[in-house]
Amino acid sequence: MTRIAVVTGANQGIGFALVRGLAARLAPEDLVLLTGRDAGRVASAASAVAADRATRSRVEGRVLDVSDAGAVARFAGEPVDIVLSNAVGPLDPGRPQAEQADVFLDVANGGTHAVLRSFGPVLRPGGRLLVVASSLGTLGHLPEPLRPRFDGVSLDDVEKAVEDWRAAIHDGTARAAGWPDWINVPSKVAQVAAVRAVAAERRDADLADGTLVAAVCPGLVDTRASRPWFSDFSGAQTPDEAARAVLDLVFADVDPATYGELVRFGRVLPWRGGSPRRHEELIG
Repeated sequence: MTRIAVVTGANQGIGFALVRGLAARLAPEDLVLLTGRDAGRVASAASAVAADRATRSRVEGRVLDVSDAGAVARFAGEPVDIVLSNAVGPLDPGRPQAEQADVFLDVANGGTHAVLRSFGPVLRPGGRLLVVASSLGTLGHLPEPLRPRFDGVSLDDVEKAVEDWRAAIHDGTARAAGWPDWINVPSKVAQVAAVRAVAAERRDADLADGTLVAAVCPGLVDTRASRPWFSDFSGAQTPDEAARAVLDLVFADVDPATYGELVRFGRVLPWRGGSPRRHEELIG
């Protein structure tokens, strides 16, 4: 049977590396769909992977804007075997974050929610649905009063929390309510919480047929998106290096301990780990 893999945000960085890795590991009859918002970049990236000597499977480019939930639902019309949700919105440290919140949250969080809602039901038994997140996505990075909004809740509840936070950013009350200044932190917590919410509903059935739903942290990766935010890249990985641990999780047998969790280099990061810290401490 032909296996179908979908990677979002895949025309550059770790998304592109994930496509390359999948195409090298899957069989010639399998299909990897490389997706992104810009048609030209998608076509160029798909052609580059297809021409790579290590590529074994078929690779095709598809335009998909994950911030458009309707477009994601239409895209997810057929059964799939592997879904890697990697899309991330731009965030410029030189601009006020409130000005960038809508685009960032629409992609990083709205996109995650749309992928989980639309691809979860069409994931074949034995499939993999992984959301690329961050170690900043553990609950402990939020101040304690905010944690109940993301802990043991439904996907609808996570969406409501994100929208309430968005409104607080725009009306200038976010800091007073305890939301961290760096919007990447609550965004990542919300991504992991969304995965946990969906996984909690389907855990028993998925584990029975070898299906994995999880969040994954690739570690610090030297990309165009991360460069402006971190000062020390001495321990950073290339996108290809970071993709390996994610792909190892895709192709390994399912460990029940990883199901619904945030996994970094094959190990589970405790959901309630981490602690609130200043923006400068997190990115230094």
